[in-house]
Amino acid sequence: MSIQTTVKKIQVHGNMIRYLDYDNFSSKKKDILVLLHGIGASAERWSKVIPFFSDHFRVIVPDIIGFGYSDKPTVEYNMPFFVKFLEDFLNNLGIKKTNIGGSSFGGLVAAEFAIKNSNMVDKLILVSPAGTMKSSTRTLEEYILASLYPTHDNVWRAFINMAFDPRTVTEQTIEDFIDRMKLPNAKYAFMSTMLGIRNTANLSTRLGKILSPTIIVWGEHDEMIPVKYAADYRNIPNSNLQIIPKCGHTPFTEKPEAFSKIAIDFLRFNNIK
Repeated sequence: MSIQTTVKKIQVHGNMIRYLDYDNFSSKKKDILVLLHGIGASAERWSKVIPFFSDHFRVIVPDIIGFGYSDKPTVEYNMPFFVKFLEDFLNNLGIKKTNIGGSSFGGLVAAEFAIKNSNMVDKLILVSPAGTMKSSTRTLEEYILASLYPTHDNVWRAFINMAFDPRTVTEQTIEDFIDRMKLPNAKYAFMSTMLGIRNTANLSTRLGKILSPTIIVWGEHDEMIPVKYAADYRNIPNSNLQIIPKCGHTPFTEKPEAFSKIAIDFLRFNNIK
């Protein structure tokens, strides 16, 4: 399988946004899948599932504004800001309608976007989405500590506890996180986004406005956002929940084959049973 990966940049909100564009040339008319990473992450977080998805879709993965190697302006990073960012990002690329997958914070952005822009969303994949958990967890607190004080020990502890299988956490993952959190304004963007997530209002009652077919995927042993919070997201009318056993907060890094099969079956065949 030959996948062309192109690192591209585009201006959104007057800021430089870095994104990855994957296409294996099998069809110039393939549907598009946009993937949104979690807080503190970057586009590369999805790298283990790209080989599976790119057989069927043109896959576009941005470093969301404030994260990765995109610009990090000094603004209020709330949900309306991120929804407007995604609107402008897609419009600037000429994308009128797309499938969207989002992990954790990225899942919340995807859900908020779908509530406001149902005409632009074909199908949704929400992976352990944030937004309905109002209390903290020890794993989340460790992750926040690692973002503010990105020592090797702090970051290693946060990622190990986020995963079910510690062997899936690589040294490169740890070093990449440390490097990104040392970039100018990275800590500010992280903490401002945390406040934006916390201040998300009445999400569970608004999820019923999502019209797109939706699959919710959760790791059985997610200690960051426990699977019990999936119940709120079942308020999406045309949705189903898939729980992946022996898996933590990011199924697409721990169980890439199982996750990809669930997602591709849903996207291609609308299999949500």
